[in-house]
Amino acid sequence: MKTGPINEELKQLLTELNQRGHKDNSPLLLRIASDLNRPSRNRREVNLSRINRYTKAGDTVVVPGKVLASGDLDHTVTIAAWRFSQQALDKIAKSKSKAMQISELVKEKIENKKIMIVG
Repeated sequence: MKTGPINEELKQLLTELNQRGHKDNSPLLLRIASDLNRPSRNRREVNLSRINRYTKAGDTVVVPGKVLASGDLDHTVTIAAWRFSQQALDKIAKSKSKAMQISELVKEKIENKKIMIVG
């Protein structure tokens, strides 16, 4: 079976999440790795309307899957996800929120941040 660049990128991210999760004793990182390790058809797809409903200004959320553009954000949040639709990225930028890859979040110091998984 041939693997593409996305699969290699995902494998690298899973390794990084598992290593850092065990090293830092972080259930959050281990949970994100577990959720991302599902088959692609079982990964989460979350609309902006859901993120807007369950967050408040300044929150940081992780979507171990794809963020889709249905709905709007009426407050600023930081969203880390595996993938984003282009329309979702446009709406996130319009609301002055921040979109980042999960790999970027892992590189930040997250021990003292309140982070929730949405999905």
